[in-house]
Amino acid sequence: MIKKVKICGISDPSTLNYILNHPYPPKFIGFITNYKKSKRYIEFENLKKLINVEKKNVKFVSVLVNPTDEFLEKIKDFNFDYYQLYDVSPNRSKEIKDKYKIKIISSLTISDKKDVDGFKKYSGISDIILFDSKGYHRSKSFDHSLLNNIPKDLNKMIAGNIQIDDIHNLKYKDYIIDLSGALEIEEGKKDINKIDKLLNLTVKI
Repeated sequence: MIKKVKICGISDPSTLNYILNHPYPPKFIGFITNYKKSKRYIEFENLKKLINVEKKNVKFVSVLVNPTDEFLEKIKDFNFDYYQLYDVSPNRSKEIKDKYKIKIISSLTISDKKDVDGFKKYSGISDIILFDSKGYHRSKSFDHSLLNNIPKDLNKMIAGNIQIDDIHNLKYKDYIIDLSGALEIEEGKKDINKIDKLLNLTVKI
């Protein structure tokens, strides 16, 4: 069955407060911290204020695309539990993990089986492997059946334009489900009603 849920792309205090105080909060909340092409991107000073809250039992995830040393130094004392890394090699991922003593979600963008097999390079480094689409900030899908033969004991997360109504089809999969665009009124603006529907649904399955 579904392991956990991650809501990604939170960028305003009212939505964050709503999620944290929901009766059935997600396990993870993601924040776009250095990818300026995304409409969910949060400016540095706003990010600092936004995540300076009591997280309760929710894990905060910094979503980073090929982050520089300079940027990592700027956020090293922020209220994050995981760094979700895109376009970062295994060696670089290990370096970041060891230096900042933080858990790592390695993000692989998928179009074919060769891309899926990339998870093997991160064995022993990543705490979670995220299988995502090639869309980055755009909500695009990929063929989830490509994941059918990956090891059952792999701690895995999937994204890629997953909709709330897709959850039922994934309920027998041992995935962490990552949603963002499906929970929005428009790109970058979350819909409280959709978030509520998701969180109530995941308790029932």
